[in-house]
Amino acid sequence: MAAFAALALVAGACSPPADESQAEGAPAGAPAAAQAPPALDSLAWARVAEAMGRTGTLQPGGVYRFGMPRGDLRVTSQGVQIRPALSLGSWLAMTPSGNGQVVAMGDLVLTEDELNPVLAHLQENGVGQTAIHKHLLGEEPALWWTHIHGHGDPLAVATAVSGALALTGTPPAPSAGTPAAPAPAIELDTARIHQVLGIEGRVNGGVYQVSVPRAETIRSMGVVVGPPMGTGTAINFQPTGGGRAAINGDFVMTPGEVDAVIATLRENGISVVSLHNHLLDEEPRLAFMHFWGHDDAVRLALGLRAALERTNSSLGGGAR
Repeated sequence: MAAFAALALVAGACSPPADESQAEGAPAGAPAAAQAPPALDSLAWARVAEAMGRTGTLQPGGVYRFGMPRGDLRVTSQGVQIRPALSLGSWLAMTPSGNGQVVAMGDLVLTEDELNPVLAHLQENGVGQTAIHKHLLGEEPALWWTHIHGHGDPLAVATAVSGALALTGTPPAPSAGTPAAPAPAIELDTARIHQVLGIEGRVNGGVYQVSVPRAETIRSMGVVVGPPMGTGTAINFQPTGGGRAAINGDFVMTPGEVDAVIATLRENGISVVSLHNHLLDEEPRLAFMHFWGHDDAVRLALGLRAALERTNSSLGGGAR
């Protein structure tokens, strides 16, 4: 416990796409970002990766991010077999906050049996939880998504989270040199979805993932926290055949946008799963909302675009 005395408890983060986020974008006229704290060097991140027992990736803005997909779970929701990249991706991201310290945010996918042992371990080791909620409707087996947030020594954060993962069935990182499994074919009109949403996504684990940044600069604990830290709207499409897709993700909204987004999603046949906060000190204040739909993929994309237009997001032109 003493080893983690410097680790302060703070608020939690939102869930971006399963492994990595797209770079943050800022439209003309967006607020200028504050000067970033000094970045940690590659040796410091190598030590963090060693403490985590897996390698992360350096993201835009100097963020170091780990993806821990729950490939061990076989989950269904409303008759759809859920791929890890759709909504079963645990993750942890760290951004430097000065003096060799970091602000850390993440989201852990936990079974009901894993939930309380993980919470106890994180609490005992100085990492806080700020949201415990659902991303899916009627999933089997029952799961809980738990947002975490810490501030302090990155090795302390990584050690605490690694210890928590050891209490779960989360698969270990692949051994060095292990060939990657062939990517499943993506049977979706991704070009049309890109055209509708106005932002290009990427294929990851058989899922088409899109990250939509907010137009504002978002800060937590005085540090800029962009989409790689979980503050961009995450939209994931999993093909289910015949041009259809299951969609799951997380809208990031200011309080004044919430009701309009809910109404627009429902008008377009997209269900709301949960509405909550992930942070306690963010500026501007944000609300996070998970959604679900299963229909023609382009029809769903049009509904999502309509909802995005009710927010202050950095959108491309899009096409109806």
